[in-house]
Amino acid sequence: MADTLILEVADLETDILTGIYSEETGKAQPLRISIVAELKPDAQYTPDTPLDRSKNYMDLKFAATEALPEGVHFKLIEAVADHICDTLFAQDVRVLAVTVRIVKLAIAEANEKIGITLRRERR
Repeated sequence: MADTLILEVADLETDILTGIYSEETGKAQPLRISIVAELKPDAQYTPDTPLDRSKNYMDLKFAATEALPEGVHFKLIEAVADHICDTLFAQDVRVLAVTVRIVKLAIAEANEKIGITLRRERR
């Protein structure tokens, strides 16, 4: 079995233009996004290993916030998840797979978690 390095950002809340219903279009929807990126790790990490030998986990946060195109309306949250995956794959060739979980906060009535999970492997 090969070694894998897992980077995670969990429960990041951000507003994104998404939705298919008339009451959703034209205004940002609150989403809770969690991202898991799987990487091929270095052979070993020591106390003085520099950051460029791994991946900055803030890149995951960037992919779910600043890297999303401003003013673009995503009909499906699946498209948001795909964009996040594409961003992470483009950032770093060491990213082997990405899992994005998105929960639509505005439609919950009793604190249930309604949303999707998308896992993509590098093609």
